[in-house]
Amino acid sequence: MRARPDYATSPKCQTLFLAGEIIPYPSTIGIIHAVARKKSPEDLSAEELRWLLVEKRRVARQERLERYRRTGRALVIAPDLDNSLEQMHSGEVADDSAVEARPRSKSRRILDGFLLLVEISAVVGFLFVLFNGLRLIQDLNKEVASALDQPTLTPTPLIVAIVLPSGNMPPTTAGGARPNEAEIPEHLRPLVQSLANIPVPTPGPEQAIRIQVPAINVDAPVVQGDGWEQLKKGVAQHIPSTNPGKAGNMVLSAHNDIFGEIFRDLDRLKPGDEVVVFTNQRSYTYTVVQSQVVEPTKVEVMAATKEPTVTLISCYPYLVDDQRIVITARLQGES
Repeated sequence: MRARPDYATSPKCQTLFLAGEIIPYPSTIGIIHAVARKKSPEDLSAEELRWLLVEKRRVARQERLERYRRTGRALVIAPDLDNSLEQMHSGEVADDSAVEARPRSKSRRILDGFLLLVEISAVVGFLFVLFNGLRLIQDLNKEVASALDQPTLTPTPLIVAIVLPSGNMPPTTAGGARPNEAEIPEHLRPLVQSLANIPVPTPGPEQAIRIQVPAINVDAPVVQGDGWEQLKKGVAQHIPSTNPGKAGNMVLSAHNDIFGEIFRDLDRLKPGDEVVVFTNQRSYTYTVVQSQVVEPTKVEVMAATKEPTVTLISCYPYLVDDQRIVITARLQGES
């Protein structure tokens, strides 16, 4: 039975039990030579070959350490024979490095901790900058989207009424009926003259073509534009007031003492009376809600409204024509 390799504890008399024989252990070189003298390589067991390989590595390692020591690249420490033999027995190969592992100094530990803190701070700072950058990009995208998504603009009329339409001199005055320029402020008369020929909209199926007011027996055609020539043809619709049935204010005007005296009896209308406006497609019924007498310059009555509205305007009083009568009616239904 082959004995397990062992070693003596005395540093002066260390022996190696190998293949049942006691071999002095003066050095690793002696072990290799002793084994080589006793047996040929073919007769060596696996355990013996492993020991030879370990010792060969130890020799090579010692030579490297010696070179490092001579060049000043390593500090050679006293070998721990007990630990070395135990490592050889367990098959472990010692580390090639012979540099003594020195414990880190306090200042080095402080420096390492500071560097670790700097690295952590850098990572946190990077994440903070990245997060804020993403938020900034989102805000910029929202601003760009809002800038590109413009609301639908409502065109503002460039032509603003200076006085209410249908103004005229009474037919009983010297020179007969004619436009009443005296009611227009003198500094605005050139503007009114420049607006005399406003383009008439192209006829369409939604435009008003006729108006009926049963309470005062009115049944007359509606024309586009409320200039002097249009008022000769019937009830004139102010441009660009809205079409029948639409949200907004449809402004209709006519004379009360000339050209058929269509709106002579507007002052007889009362709240609840009906005003019916026709298009080529349907009719719209409005109900009177207000009647008022105003100055010719009170153009606020022609302002746009949120609800479908019709406003009837005529000179007042009869054969005096220095004011206006204004009737306001709201849409009740269509047919």
